Amino acid sequence: MQFQSLNIIEPILKAVKEEGYTIPTPIQVKSIPIVLKGLDLLGCAQTGTGKTAAFAIPILQLLKANKTFSKKRKIRSLIVTPTRELAIQIGESFDAYGRHTGLTSTVIFGGVNQNPQTKALRRGVDIVVATPGRLLDLMNQGFLTLRDVEIFVLDEADRMLDMGFIHDVKKMLKVLPKKRQSLFFSATLPPEIIKLASTIVHNPEKVSITPEAPTVDIIKQYVYFVDRGNKNNLLLELLKDNKIKTVLVFTRTKHRANRVVKILVRDNIKAEAIHGNKTQNARQRALKNFKAQTTRVLVATDIAARGIDVDDLEFVINYDMPNISETYVHRIGRTGRAGAKGTAISFCDAEEKAYLRDIEKLITKKVTIIDNHPFPLIDHNPVKSPRQQRGKGKPAHPSHSKPKSDENKKPRKWYRKSKT
Repeated sequence: MQFQSLNIIEPILKAVKEEGYTIPTPIQVKSIPIVLKGLDLLGCAQTGTGKTAAFAIPILQLLKANKTFSKKRKIRSLIVTPTRELAIQIGESFDAYGRHTGLTSTVIFGGVNQNPQTKALRRGVDIVVATPGRLLDLMNQGFLTLRDVEIFVLDEADRMLDMGFIHDVKKMLKVLPKKRQSLFFSATLPPEIIKLASTIVHNPEKVSITPEAPTVDIIKQYVYFVDRGNKNNLLLELLKDNKIKTVLVFTRTKHRANRVVKILVRDNIKAEAIHGNKTQNARQRALKNFKAQTTRVLVATDIAARGIDVDDLEFVINYDMPNISETYVHRIGRTGRAGAKGTAISFCDAEEKAYLRDIEKLITKKVTIIDNHPFPLIDHNPVKSPRQQRGKGKPAHPSHSKPKSDENKKPRKWYRKSKT
């Protein structure tokens, strides 16, 4: 099937062709006609399936077909997403697909000076892509209103829930027009996500893309069993392969990401880190360098897992095994996108074997083990520290733990007892 078969208007078809796309992905084939009919949509699709175009293309077409004639453009479509990187890339997609439509869009997110964003809002825009915090902040300051929104999109809903944005979403829903078209997308649909969806979409059409096989089949998956202390050596060994032109490496914490970068740079490998402690400008610069392949290795934490969209990225390495099985799916989904080749490599130490078992249960397949490497796992039963022996430092089993990121921890509050 070609994009022409989806009744897309010529200005958008021209832009899609200029981007190098001719054949729509399954979620685009199923979603675009539904959205063009003006219906609400509940979509479940794994990362890397072309989900952004599945809602961006029909939104642009609907807005183009129903022009407003007010002097100042009003916000007619709002797309809310959990991370800055993802918001920026969704904004880039709207710019790309809508370049011949005459429609305007802007992206608003925190961590940067708000002046350029408020200037764009003063000029008037048709489409706003936003992260929850900055959106509510600018609303409270009076820089924008949502009363004219015709189409609302909540993207990456499960990640939104994990990151604690549920209350912000509820605040938005209170001020959005009751009469609107709503699109709800999530990579997974656990009960709490279904409950959230029921407050946003009404009598929705449902689109689900292979939820029973959450990893893209084309991605080759390998695991190396290695002692924790040898992970750096193994990473350097793998990077001797010139076929790995660029690679995205995931660590569990931002501090470890920084340490890995230092080790790589020390070995004359161009590497940068991207995580919550970095300024927005630094994060965007690192991502730009990585896309341009001037940076060979980008080391990221999970907060960036769904916000990195790099064409032709073939390699992803899990330096640390994720303790949430779904996170593994999102990480490796950064490669093998839009039918391209993809290879996911995981380093697994003795204490991470339980995580691997849960991942294999989720993806319903065994990850291929690579035994023949210079740093095989030696210590299969590492001695636990006194803190772990007391049960305080032992990692929670994935099936019993809530999704957490080191970047989302809230500081502990200490209360001084009052004297009586």
